[in-house]
Formats: sequence, C-alpha cells, structure tokens
Amino acid sequence: MAKKSKKQQQSGGTPATVALTAAGTAFTVHSYEHDPAHPSYGEEAAEAMGVSPDRVFKTLVADVDGRLTVAVVPVAGQLDLKALAAAVGGKRAAMADPALAERTTGYVRGGISPLGQRKKLPTVIDASAAEHPTICVSAGRRGLEVELAAADLAALTGAVLAPVGRA
Repeated sequence: MAKKSKKQQQSGGTPATVALTAAGTAFTVHSYEHDPAHPSYGEEAAEAMGVSPDRVFKTLVADVDGRLTVAVVPVAGQLDLKALAAAVGGKRAAMADPALAERTTGYVRGGISPLGQRKKLPTVIDASAAEHPTICVSAGRRGLEVELAAADLAALTGAVLAPVGRA
C-alpha cells in the first residue's frame, strides 16, 4: 500500500487522508464514480472497487446513552445496537440523528469516515475486521475509500474491536 504524497494530500485530500498521512500510516486510496441513485453507499463501493463486501466497512454513528459513538461494520451486514451499547459500557443505543452525525463528524452521510472527524468520538470496529489483511472504509466523501489494516484503523481512532455487526 502506498502513502499519499504531500502533493496528493494538498490536491484533494480529505481530513481522513490527511490524518493517515500525518500518522505515517500505510494506506491506499480507491476512488470511483458515485451514483446518487444507488440504494447502498457501501455496496456501491464494494461493487465499484471489485472488493468483497465483507472487506468494505461502513461508518455509522449511534447514540449510546446520550453519547455519540461510531460503529464500523461490514457493508454486507447490519449494526447490532445492543452489542454496540455493551461494547462501550452503555445500556441503550439508537441510530443518531443524521444531521447531528454530519455536524459532529464534519462529513456528509454516505461519506462519514471513522478517521479525521471534527470531534473524536468513541469508536467500535466489528471484530470481523481482524480476519482480513486490510479493510476499506470511507475516506471522507462519497466515491472515495481508503484501504488499510484494521489494527492501524483501531490505533488511529482509539477503537475497540468487538462483535457489533450481524449478517
């Protein structure tokens, strides 16, 4: 995997790719033409990149006991809200209001990255991520993904790995 050069970073980097570059983390950027009519951002990314949907992860923002929390789960599955709450020591979880998620992270829905968010939020990555040498997550805008090791993503976001996804 290649790191983005400073020139690439300045000519279209997102807060996510800037954070990866600043940390010296190895990553690969994948871009594709986003189709606004596609019913699923994550499945669209997997199809466009020719990557198995179990290696492409979506970033979801939930409210756990009044605190916004990020969940990173495979696009092929769904978020288990009870498991997410348990993973962060909470009791109840519900999906966050999309407008609040956008304001808090600094990204638009369908392009929320777990990296480079405006406000650092508690993050949980589904344990299945550890089964792959690399995974893909949003790079901060629709049509742009970054591929990196799950351990690197966890280190950069301060995430815990827990079984929070379900088929």
